[in-house]
Amino acid sequence: MMSMLLRALSLFVVSTLTAAAATEPPAAPVPAAPPPLRVVAVGDIMLDGTARPVLSQNGYDYPFVRVKPLLAGAAVVFGNLEGPLTDRGTPEQDKTYIFRTPPAPASRALHNAGFNVVSLANNHTLDFGADGLAQTMEALAAAGIAHAGAGSNLAEARRPVLIEAAGRRIAVLAYSVTLPEQFYAAADKPGTAFAHEAQVRADVAAARRQADIVLVSFHWGQEGKTELRDYQTLLGHAAIDAGAAAVIGHHPHILQGIERYRDGVILYSLGNFTFGSYSKDAQVSAVAELEFDGPRVATLRLTPINVNNFEVEFQPVPLEGDAAGRVVGTLMELSALQHTALVNESGRAVLHLSATASAR
Repeated sequence: MMSMLLRALSLFVVSTLTAAAATEPPAAPVPAAPPPLRVVAVGDIMLDGTARPVLSQNGYDYPFVRVKPLLAGAAVVFGNLEGPLTDRGTPEQDKTYIFRTPPAPASRALHNAGFNVVSLANNHTLDFGADGLAQTMEALAAAGIAHAGAGSNLAEARRPVLIEAAGRRIAVLAYSVTLPEQFYAAADKPGTAFAHEAQVRADVAAARRQADIVLVSFHWGQEGKTELRDYQTLLGHAAIDAGAAAVIGHHPHILQGIERYRDGVILYSLGNFTFGSYSKDAQVSAVAELEFDGPRVATLRLTPINVNNFEVEFQPVPLEGDAAGRVVGTLMELSALQHTALVNESGRAVLHLSATASAR
């Protein structure tokens, strides 16, 4: 008798618990973390000069054939476009070197390579005046490529590019700190955005209110020199302090060091990418890959490339083995001067940024 009562009680408890469980609302799903976001950045791109005969013969896709896999799959592919895409305008009279590239084939080639945003803030953008700049912006827009750092007036030149990718919004700003001064935009004058520190801070802070990630490009430094000028550190730190996640530098044509500053990273110079001149100094460079976990850079990887046009003839080539290791070693030495330790991972220079902000 007792066993029958116990069995009945057990069945009653089980059925009661089952009914209660059936009436409870299902647990709310845990929101999935956004996928990692990749940004690829390269150095100076100039598709004219002594490269013109080679590109006219082989086409403007030619420079990107060997490095295109390094650009694939990134949410943002960014470079400094050194020289207008134009067949219009009047050549600048007070410059030794002026460049221009046929707009339609060059813009298509940049798009085909994977570029979706470029900086126009440099010392060649107005080589063919305001008309050349206007056509450059038209050609880029027609190819689906955004531009930063130049415009029909200063407000446009300071305006960020905004890109939606992987559930996040990325803002890109660009500035020039190079001569000639007449290339700088004014309130009612086309040109490039000059990097006034106060304006950089204000622009970055405003962009950060619109975007999850802010990238800032500077055309700065001294050509052919690995040593930094004081203003590079000043402006780079100012951009990070104002909310930028990364600073991307160009103009020296050779590699300069990397600095981990607070919870951001400064790439002082990525050197040349594909540049239409023969140079004994610009022999190696790197393609930077920034992987974001949230709003900040989690990992930076730099893949060495051969840009010695005496060897590669305007078609940069990824380096491997000892050649890659030598470039990584150089980057490690230059970055150590900025109190930043890179490591060599299979022939790439890598910086792993911890989730905790740097004390610097």
